[in-house]
This record gives sequence, C-alpha cells and structure tokens, in this order.
Amino acid sequence: MTKHITCTRKIEFDAAHRVAEHESKCKYIHGHRYTIEATFEAGTLDALGRVVDFGVVREKLGGWVDHHWDHTLILWERDRQLGEAIAAQTGQQVFYLPHNPTAERMAEYLLTTVCPVLFGESGIVCCAVRLWETPNCYADAIA
Repeated sequence: MTKHITCTRKIEFDAAHRVAEHESKCKYIHGHRYTIEATFEAGTLDALGRVVDFGVVREKLGGWVDHHWDHTLILWERDRQLGEAIAAQTGQQVFYLPHNPTAERMAEYLLTTVCPVLFGESGIVCCAVRLWETPNCYADAIA
C-alpha cells in the first residue's frame, strides 16, 4: 500500500534579476527562462484519486507567477532605489523580495510565502519547490 502520494506541476516564466554583492557577473541585471516544479501533497486523495487537479495548480500558482514574476525584474528590497529608477524610465514591472533573489531564496519564497496563501485552507500542501534557473542549475526548497 502506498503511504505517501505527491503530484508535481511545472510552470515556466521569463524574468530578470540580479544577485546583489555577487562575486562575478551575476551582480548585473540579467535574465533567465525559469522553470518551477511545485510538488503537492494532501492528507487524502480526492474522489477522483488525485492530490489536486493539475489545472488548479496552474490556475493558482501559475496565475500568481504570471501576475507577479513573469517578464518582471526581481530584486532584493535593498535594491528598491534601482528598481524605482528602472520602472520610472521604462515602465518595467519590478517585484521586490525580502532576500537577495537567488534561486534558493526564490524557491523558498514560493514554498513558505506564496503557496500557503494560495492553497492554505484547501488541505493541499506544497511540500517542495524546485526552481530551475538554467537548464543545468536548480535549487530545492523542501518543507
């Protein structure tokens, strides 16, 4: 008998960021084609035998990503002056994270801040987020 069942949905988006104080060229604004792999679990499967419908994840988490991160500039709150100058000059949407926007911190933010709000009272829990920054590099945040 299976004791633990999860399901995972991929969500892709394009965004720019900079890693403040990075020792190399990542300290400059640059872009990525990110891929999120969000994994969910529930106490019991629904009447159809699912943790959650994949379309619900796309609607909730994918909708949040589309609105807040897709084609935005993701910056650390400490970079607010830079973000405001860019937004004023170009109209660019800027999203400010409470931490330096590394792949690790972005995955952690999705896991601990975004998903609990989106799925909070449904009984569905996001138990892991894998954020691919490039085709070769990812970070995991695991509950």
